Amino acid sequence: MGIVTGILVYVVIWWLIFFMALPWGVHPAEETDQGHQWGAPEQPRLLLKAAITTGIATVAFYLLYLFVPADMLQWQLFKTS
Repeated sequence: MGIVTGILVYVVIWWLIFFMALPWGVHPAEETDQGHQWGAPEQPRLLLKAAITTGIATVAFYLLYLFVPADMLQWQLFKTS
């Protein structure tokens, strides 16, 4: 896996995990001011979710990085020739 491919794979893994982590602990505000959306979260905690996502994505990418060169994944099943 080259450096550019590795970066792209990491970014895709990070965004997938981030989108899965977004709904964790979200509670809508009980009282909303005029002009605010009623379903917007009161405390979205995006920095905490980004930090947790970075840790999980790093571990997931490291495991993938170990499995690909070791031929532990059966890529031959997907080849047509």
